[in-house]
Amino acid sequence: MAVWSGSEAVLPAYIIGMVLAGRGGKDHFLFRRLRTLTFGMLMPFYFIRAGSFVSLPVLIAAPLVFVALFFAKMGSKLVGLLPTIRAFGYSGHDGVYYSLMMSTGLTFGTISALFGLNHGIIDPGQYSHLVATVIGSAVIPTAIATARFMPRHLLPQQEREFKESAYGVPVGDLET
Repeated sequence: MAVWSGSEAVLPAYIIGMVLAGRGGKDHFLFRRLRTLTFGMLMPFYFIRAGSFVSLPVLIAAPLVFVALFFAKMGSKLVGLLPTIRAFGYSGHDGVYYSLMMSTGLTFGTISALFGLNHGIIDPGQYSHLVATVIGSAVIPTAIATARFMPRHLLPQQEREFKESAYGVPVGDLET
């Protein structure tokens, strides 16, 4: 389908997944099997192929391009998500945590960058910066969110005690 339509190989699967998302509540077994097939067999090949086109020398030669793209993506992500999450009643650190945990654009960003590379719209250097930014904008905020903004009050008591002690808060001070 992808070759016939002139798109990326993973795009039809992405669209089919969106179309079938409404059926998720009806047939859990089918969706578990499809998810296992997708994550276990198909996605690794796609992401290995997409990652093989990233040039580390290009990223090292111009790190400010990555930094500028990263902060632009994070700024637009927080400007769009934080007010929406606040509208659903999450405030303080919880709102920041949920905003940072959203990996917006990871799959579709990689698909569109690879499409641009394969069709000559962008060059390999631009592709390297775009894919590094897309991956970085998913990994870095997740690490920050779990280290700094995790809503510990939602964790079970035993796990919460472990997390609190790992972050330097005495375990006995949990009640306050």
